[in-house]
Formats: sequence, structure tokens, C-alpha cells
Amino acid sequence: MSYSNCPNSPFPQLARHPRIDQYRGIAIVMMVMFHACYDLTFFGFARFRMLEDPFWLGWRTVIVSSFVFVSGYSLFLSRSGSRRNLRIRLVQLGGCAMLVSLVSAVLFASRWIYFGVLHFFFLSQWLTRPLLKHVRFLGPAGLVLFIAGWLPGFDFMNPRWLNWIGLASQKPFTEDYAPLIPWVGLFWMGTWAGCYLPALAGPAAGIASSSGGLLQTLGRHSLLVYMVHQPLLFGLMMGAQRILHP
Repeated sequence: MSYSNCPNSPFPQLARHPRIDQYRGIAIVMMVMFHACYDLTFFGFARFRMLEDPFWLGWRTVIVSSFVFVSGYSLFLSRSGSRRNLRIRLVQLGGCAMLVSLVSAVLFASRWIYFGVLHFFFLSQWLTRPLLKHVRFLGPAGLVLFIAGWLPGFDFMNPRWLNWIGLASQKPFTEDYAPLIPWVGLFWMGTWAGCYLPALAGPAAGIASSSGGLLQTLGRHSLLVYMVHQPLLFGLMMGAQRILHP
């Protein structure tokens, strides 16, 4: 696959890039803090207006944007990885997305998660990989889709079988919603940046080390942290509720 328009990379292609793992680790910390606040509200320990207040909505947007851009960037850096590793990653994402849907259906009934963050990542990875040979177009196309996703939507896109694409005029009744548009636009901009802005991953000297701090460790195991942190938080909240309100 040719990337003739990309500048020469200042670092070797490695399985992991510590600087990128650190970026992802920062997003993980913000996500855990956000969900802790959400759970405090869910169990009645606080009254944060998580689904209405601009602060909380804005913070969620920052968190999702961080994950999406870094994931797109990482996809380009890992372009020479084996097909086997790609298949394993897709199976992991798809399996975890299905698990989230099943558990959320039990916990939240009609507000179950049918197209949340993990569903988006599974589909965006699957869609974008074949487009890497046209990476120079992904930046402009991604910008157009990202802007389009924030414009007023269309009523005919509101049904559940369509609103996962995006462009809906109303936010659906669900606990987590990450439609393909606008987020695939930001994902593609991250992929484009992996080609044309390689310095974001850090200088070669910084990339050579595979060790790092807590943020890097969290970023390296982001999917695992994503899957286990909410059950742990829910368990802690339920335990506290039983102690305080026996």
C-alpha cells in the first residue's frame, strides 16, 4: 500500500507508541471521572444534570473527541500491522460492544445502548482500514462530515434503524450514543494527522522506550479499563448505598 504523499516518519513503526498511549490515558482518566459523577447521580448521592447541563455535555464531547482522534491517529501508525492482529482487535471491539448492549438492556430497558462508543469504534475501524491508501482525502472528507454532524439534522433520520448513522434531528432515548456522523469525520482527521503530522507521536527518542507511567499503562489497556471500570464503580456505589441506607 502506497503512502507517497506522507512525509518520512521520524520514528520507526512500533507495536505501541508511548506518547499516544499517554494521550489515550488522559482520556481514560477523564472518562472514569465522568462516569463516577454519573453514577453518583444515578444512585442519588448527587444531583448533577449530566444529560442537560452544558458543562457535562461539553465535557463528554471533549472525552469522546480525544478518544476518537487518537484512535484514528493510531490506526495509521499501525497500518503495517498483521491482519491477524487487526481481526483480533475487531473481534474484541465487536464482542465488547455486544456485551455493552446486552447489559444495558438489562439495566436501562428502553434506554439500552444500541450504538455507543464501542459500536462506533468497531465500525469506524472496519470502514477506515481499506481507505488508508487514500489517506490524503480523509482529512478534508473528515472535516466535512464532522461539521455536517453538528448542523441541524433531518426528521427522517430519527428512527433507530437510521439514527446510528447520524444527521438525526433529535437525540435518541439511549444511555450512550456515538453516531457515525460526526465522529467518523474526526476519526478520519486523526488518521490524516497520523500521515501528515507524525510529530504528534513524539520524537524518536521518546518512542524508543516501552515503559512509562500510569497514564501510559492505562492507555495501553484502554479497552480493558473501559469494560471493567463501570462494574467496579457500580459495585462501590451499591455497597455505599446499602451501608448508608440499610
